[in-house]
Amino acid sequence: MQAQLIALDWGTTSLRAYKLAAAGQVLESRASPHGIMQLPSNPRLINGTLCSDGFELAFAQACADWLATDPALPVIACGMVGSAQGWREATYRDTPANVASLGAALQTLRSVCGVDVHIVPGVMQRSALPNVMRGEETQVLGALAELPDDDVLIGLPGSHSKWVQVADGCIVQFDTFMTGEVFAVLSEHSILGRTQQRGGAFDAAAFDRGVQVAQSAEGNSGPLSTLFSARTLGLTGALSGAAQADYLSGLLIGHELAALAQLQRQRRPGAPLPAVLLIGNGPLCTRYCRALQACGFGRVSVAAHATERGLWQLAVAAGLIQPT
Repeated sequence: MQAQLIALDWGTTSLRAYKLAAAGQVLESRASPHGIMQLPSNPRLINGTLCSDGFELAFAQACADWLATDPALPVIACGMVGSAQGWREATYRDTPANVASLGAALQTLRSVCGVDVHIVPGVMQRSALPNVMRGEETQVLGALAELPDDDVLIGLPGSHSKWVQVADGCIVQFDTFMTGEVFAVLSEHSILGRTQQRGGAFDAAAFDRGVQVAQSAEGNSGPLSTLFSARTLGLTGALSGAAQADYLSGLLIGHELAALAQLQRQRRPGAPLPAVLLIGNGPLCTRYCRALQACGFGRVSVAAHATERGLWQLAVAAGLIQPT
C-alpha cells in the first residue's frame, strides 16, 4: 500500500512516528526516547546543513529516510511538541472542540529536512479553574468512531489522567487527575517508597484492597487521610513490601474514581454511571478496568490505534490529504 502521511505523537518523554496509508492504516511505526525534554544534542548534517537544534535532530532521526524515499509526504504532529516548550507553540483552542476546528488551526513550521510540519493545537476548557489537554484531544477524536453514542465517558489514564465528555463529535468538558504523577512522587520521594519492593508481578489483591479502602467510609475523608495506610499496613505486617506499590496504586486510582463518580452524579442527577472507553497503556488500562468495575461504572472497553486515527482525521480536515 502507498504511504500518504507521516504522523507524529511527540510527548514529553517519547516520540512515536507512524507512516500511514489510506484510512490511517499503519504501514510502519517507530519509537524514540527523544521526547521534548530528552532531545539529542550532537550536531549532524541534515539536508546539507550542519544542525544542532534538538527538535530537528530528533525529527530527522525518526523520519529522514521516509522523506528521502517520498519527499511529498505531508507531516502532522500532536502532543507536547506544540507546547510553549515545544518546537513551535500551537495555541490552545477552546471547548467545544472537534476535528474541523482543530484541523483548521494547525501551526506550521518548515523543517531543515525541507518539509512542512503541521502541529495540532491542544484544547482549553475555560473556567474558574481552567483545564487543558495537549495530545489527548487527538486520541479522543480518533476514538469517537468507536462510540455507540454520546453517553460514554472517555478516560485517558496516565500521569495526568483525563476524563472527557463528548457530544455531537465535540470535546465539551473534561477533568484532570494527577494520579500517575502523585504515585511517582510518593513512591520515589516520600516515606511511602522506603519500604516498597518493586519489580515483582502485579499484586491484584493488594491493588483491589487499595481501591476498596478509597471507596470505604474511611476513604470518605479523602486521600490525605488514607495515604499513610500504605506505610502502617506494612509496619503491622498486613502488607508485604512487594505489595505496597500496588496497594498505593489502587488507593490513588480508587480515590480518583470516587471523585469522578461524584462529579458524574452531580452532572447527571438520577442517571447511572456511564460506560467508559479507555485509551492508553495496556497494563495501566487493565488496572483502571478493575477499579472502574469495582466503583460501579458501566461497561468498560479499550480503544486501539486512537492516536493514529485522530492524526489521520485531522490531516484530512486540514486538507493535507484526501479523504478515503
